[in-house]
Amino acid sequence: MKSVVDILDLSVSEVDELLDTAMDIIENPAKYAEVCRGKKLATLFFEPSTRTRLSFEAAMYELGGNVIGFSSASSTSASKGESVADTAKVISCYADIIAMRHPKEGAPFVASKNASIPVINAGDGGHHHPTQTLADLLTIKREKGHFSGLTVGFCGDLKFGRTVHSLITALCRYENINFVMISPDELKLPGYVKNEIPQGRGFTYTETTDLEAVMPTLDILYMTRVQQERFTDIDEYLRLRDAYILNPEKLATAKKDMIILHPLPRVNEISVAVDADPRACYFKQVQNGKYMRMALILKLLNDVKCGKTEDKEQGDVYLYDFKCDNPRCITTTEQELRQVFRVVSPENRICRCVYCDTKKNY
Repeated sequence: MKSVVDILDLSVSEVDELLDTAMDIIENPAKYAEVCRGKKLATLFFEPSTRTRLSFEAAMYELGGNVIGFSSASSTSASKGESVADTAKVISCYADIIAMRHPKEGAPFVASKNASIPVINAGDGGHHHPTQTLADLLTIKREKGHFSGLTVGFCGDLKFGRTVHSLITALCRYENINFVMISPDELKLPGYVKNEIPQGRGFTYTETTDLEAVMPTLDILYMTRVQQERFTDIDEYLRLRDAYILNPEKLATAKKDMIILHPLPRVNEISVAVDADPRACYFKQVQNGKYMRMALILKLLNDVKCGKTEDKEQGDVYLYDFKCDNPRCITTTEQELRQVFRVVSPENRICRCVYCDTKKNY
C-alpha cells in the first residue's frame, strides 16, 4: 500500500503534481468539495498537536469526507500496551486512510507496514514530518516562485527539528541551494542529515552560531522552536531555549524580499512584533498546509482506487545482527519488532536503522 512516511517516499514529479493540485484547490475550491464523500480519515495522534491534527481534519472535511480518531495516547489501547502494528491493523477495519503522529521515531513506518490502507506520517519524534515539508514547499513556491538558486537559513533547534530535516532532504532534490545552519553547538544538524547534502549541483553548506552575521545573505529564514519535549535534561533546555530571538531590529539588514518561515508553535523565538512584517509567512504556511494535505489525501486515495501499490526497494542490503541504541526509536518500546539495519555505505561499512536512521559500523 502506498504510504508517505518520509518525504522521499514521493518522487520529485509526485511532489510537483501535489503542488499543482494544491494550487488548483486554492483557485477552484468548489471543484473538490465532494470528492471524498463516503471516505474516512483516521487521525491517530499519540502526542499533542494543534495545527497538524486540525489541518488534516479540515482538509478531509473540505474534501467532503469524514474523520475519526484520537488526540491523546492515554485515551487509546496504547495505554494498555497495544502495539503500533496492532493499532494499524485495527484502524484499517474502520477507515480509508490514516494520519499518525507518534513520539517514537519509526512508529508511522511500522504502521505503514501493517495497515491495509495508506498511512501518512504526521510527525514521529525528532525524525520526519513530510506534510509540514509539503506545506513549506508550497509556501516557498507561492512566495518565491522557484526552489533552485536560493540561500536558505535554518535557525534554532537543528538537532531535533524534524521539519528542518525533512525540508533539507526535499530541497536537496533541486539544484543550486545554499544552506546556512544557525544553531548552538549543542543543537547542530545531525551528521546523517548533513551527509546527505549532495556534493556538486551548486550546493553549499555553512554552519554558524551568529544569526545577525548571515542575515543579509538569506532568501529564506526558517526559524524553529527549541523543543522542551525532546530534552532529558531540563537545565540544558533552559540554557538553550533563548539562544535565538528574532525581532524587528535583527531584520534591519535582511533582504526586502526575504521570507520568514516557522513550523509553529512558537514560544518566544519570533517576537510578535515581527508578525506585521510583510516578510513573515508562518501563518501562510498554516493555510498552505491544509491545501497540501488535501492534495496528498486525494493522491493516496486515488492510488488505492487505481490499484497502485508501494514501490519495492531494489538492491538494498539488510542486516539483522544489530540492536538500535537510540532511546527514541520505536524498537525500544515494542520489543517484538525485528531489528533491521540497511546498508547505506558498503565502502565505509555503514548501516542505518530502518526505523530511526541511527547509524552503525558493521
